[in-house]
Amino acid sequence: MIAPLIAAGIALIISLVGTGWLTRLLRERGASQPILVKDVFNIAVPAHAHKSGTPTMGGLVIVGAAMAGYLVSHVRGGVVFSDQTLIMWGGVLAMGAIGLVDDVIKVRTRHNRGVLWRHKGYITLGLAIAIAIALLATTDIDTRLSLTRAALPGWNLGSVAWVLWAGLIVFATPNAVNVTDGLDGLAAGSALFGFTAFTIIAYLGFRNPTIYPAIVNPYDLAVFAAAFAGACAGFLWWNGAPADIFMGDVGALSIGSALALLALTTNTQLLLILICGINVLEIGSVALQMAVFRVSGRKRRVFRLSPIHHHFEVGGWAETKIIVRFWLIAGMSVAGALAIYIADFTHQAAR
Repeated sequence: MIAPLIAAGIALIISLVGTGWLTRLLRERGASQPILVKDVFNIAVPAHAHKSGTPTMGGLVIVGAAMAGYLVSHVRGGVVFSDQTLIMWGGVLAMGAIGLVDDVIKVRTRHNRGVLWRHKGYITLGLAIAIAIALLATTDIDTRLSLTRAALPGWNLGSVAWVLWAGLIVFATPNAVNVTDGLDGLAAGSALFGFTAFTIIAYLGFRNPTIYPAIVNPYDLAVFAAAFAGACAGFLWWNGAPADIFMGDVGALSIGSALALLALTTNTQLLLILICGINVLEIGSVALQMAVFRVSGRKRRVFRLSPIHHHFEVGGWAETKIIVRFWLIAGMSVAGALAIYIADFTHQAAR
């Protein structure tokens, strides 16, 4: 467990120091997040005018700190790079690059939506499928549908169906994290829970190869997850309400793709629904709102405003109250996922 702890510790320190430095640099250059005035339904959003001028693109530090922690931990003997994790890093960096381009465009045009926003969905979907193809073509990743391990439920999807399934996961999760990133610290805090869970899952896979034979180099996956957990924790110091800096699309897309890829490589695809429970709730509220609005001929809505955290803001809840309560929901959801995982692990170990 030493290497994951090293990765997390180094990532935390670099993120803590680096985010403060980047915040000052971006503030001096005026690289701030434009504040949305109305949503897609032309409804006024909660008053966030006080956040005007807050720097964005803090996700650069999250990714950089996580990579530094990951790489330094491999100096220790016995820790080896796996082909899967290297492809995962390529996917995270590619997704982050798309987010970075969009962030830069937003800052330069002073508009909440970058020029890419109409096409970003297609771009990220194509990239997600490409990452899935790369994993399938170059690694020994298991193509069975999985909950806590490859053999449960163990339905073999086959190459084509698995690529589509995996591509959908890698596409949807970053977008769900991006939707969640609407209140100070909400996305970073919930992601911290998720990466901690994956560190535990991957480490259990490493310590119990007979129970989890389908995971490729789980120790390296534990280091990867721990590095991102540490980076999110360091960033949260500056991103907690009231935020000194936002992670931006570069952070949300990077974090989301890392979570999705960990679910695929640890064979916990279906468990991701609980591990990222708060993100599922957020993006689900958007999908439901838009569906009802369109079916009703643009007359009816389920929520006062979506994503659902804005629903409670409009209802008069303080931002900090929403954040803490949503963190509690995220923590309970992750705890439920770990309970399912450990219950199955205990059952298998007793056989």
